[in-house]
Amino acid sequence: MNQGIEIGGVLRALADPTRRAVYERIVGAGEITVVELTRGSGVTQGAVSQHLKSLKQAGLVAERPEGRNVHYRADPAGLAPLADWMSHYGAFWRDRFADLRAVLKEIDP
Repeated sequence: MNQGIEIGGVLRALADPTRRAVYERIVGAGEITVVELTRGSGVTQGAVSQHLKSLKQAGLVAERPEGRNVHYRADPAGLAPLADWMSHYGAFWRDRFADLRAVLKEIDP
């Protein structure tokens, strides 16, 4: 997992709809350059680069330089803080639903 990456950074990075769309395109492409991300997006290359910087800082994407191009790919470990957080609350709600089932069985056996 990316050291120092916290849930807040991941949530902030994914909160922006344009940034989320960029991330989804990277995930769908496997690996993609800034030029390819910009093409057909309606967003300037500079804006795409800024979104990539935020995604990289959040640990959501990794880059691979190749000549003058940089290829971006999703880093699965980047979503780990979000998955951990969700699993914690998933257990919370599972316990509450189990309690609710028990109460409902007592009311209407």
